[in-house]
Amino acid sequence: MTAITFPERYDAKESEPKWQQYWEEQKIFEFHPDKKRTTYSVDTPPPTVSGKMHIGHAFSYTQQDIIVRFRRMRGDNVFFPFGTDDNGLPTEKLVEKNKNILSTKMKREEFVKICLEVIKEEKPKFIQSWKDIGMSADFKHTYSTIDVHSQITSQASFLDLYEKGRIFQQESPVSWCVSCQTAIAQAEFESVDMTSHFNDIIFSCGGKELVIATTRPEMIPACVALFYHPEDERYKNLKGKFAKVPFFNYEVPILADESVNKEKGTGLMMVCTFGDKEDVDKWYRYKLPLRVVFEKYGKMNELAGEFKGLKIKEARKAILDKLKETGALLKQKEIVHAVNVHERCKTELEFLKTKQWYIRVLDKKEELLEAANKITWYPQHMKVRYDHWVQNLNWDWCISRQRHFGIPIPVWTCEKCGKHAVQMG
Repeated sequence: MTAITFPERYDAKESEPKWQQYWEEQKIFEFHPDKKRTTYSVDTPPPTVSGKMHIGHAFSYTQQDIIVRFRRMRGDNVFFPFGTDDNGLPTEKLVEKNKNILSTKMKREEFVKICLEVIKEEKPKFIQSWKDIGMSADFKHTYSTIDVHSQITSQASFLDLYEKGRIFQQESPVSWCVSCQTAIAQAEFESVDMTSHFNDIIFSCGGKELVIATTRPEMIPACVALFYHPEDERYKNLKGKFAKVPFFNYEVPILADESVNKEKGTGLMMVCTFGDKEDVDKWYRYKLPLRVVFEKYGKMNELAGEFKGLKIKEARKAILDKLKETGALLKQKEIVHAVNVHERCKTELEFLKTKQWYIRVLDKKEELLEAANKITWYPQHMKVRYDHWVQNLNWDWCISRQRHFGIPIPVWTCEKCGKHAVQMG
């Protein structure tokens, strides 16, 4: 028997490349179709090509790799491909940073060409990081979310869903990132705690003062109604009356709705178009007028009067100063509350009425919950998280994005009549 000798000191820089080369030459991790063996497939969520690998990548993929290696040792024929998510906003941000350019200042064709060049340059280095941590993926079977195969698959799915009536276009309020300049789906929200103020602001009704508590005074010129709970004795006498909006000098109806929280603020709710999803809900249900006071870049428009041109947070401060000056700001209370931000750039999300494409999902919530019961979850609390996410879906899935570098939606629209031609392109 030949004795095995080990070096006195392990040299990772020498040993790791040697074994990586050996694994690749021997095709140890490659998938070979074999009907006689049980195939164990791993559906890998592709990491985003948006920079260098970080500890979160290594942590999540290590968990997959442990299971994969266990299955190989059991004799399964493991299919563990490796892919990269290399289109859309994260990749655009990487390209803009590396090349010191802005997609919004360039022709789409020119920017896409640069994106493809950057991916070709960065992708091998990006993948090497996963090889360096010893991940046992099949790097011969790779995929890209922007390659021709993925584009054809995605567009074919769009056509299939369109023909089934599951896809529609609609001009409606949608969550919008003023920084990234794109519509955002609910799945891309991140909730963070922020310090703010409840501002008690004086409206008036027939000479009587009404106090509204709001965290967003910049939305006052977008106010379209006040609401109270129908059982709130303080405000029952306001039914059918109108309130005057401070220093913007127009009136809004005062309405009752059971969703109003009597204990929050003063019990009177200011509905604006649009401050949050509650505003959107009541705007729909009560067919309220539309008063949009800022544009897609997050600057106040002409409806904001003297505050036109200010950014949202600038307008918040300026309007508060004006309220103080006119005596319409009664008091302020510091609070910490949850705010939805865009997970990519951490910018607070707004709502804008824009035309977007959607997939119907709200009518499938029960089916989605039932499907989760057929899955074995590890750890079990992740199912609870999934169930809560499905139960709290409030809108259909917005799939269109205002991006240069992504899979084109296969729809052509006539500028004259507005009709759509839906086909592969």
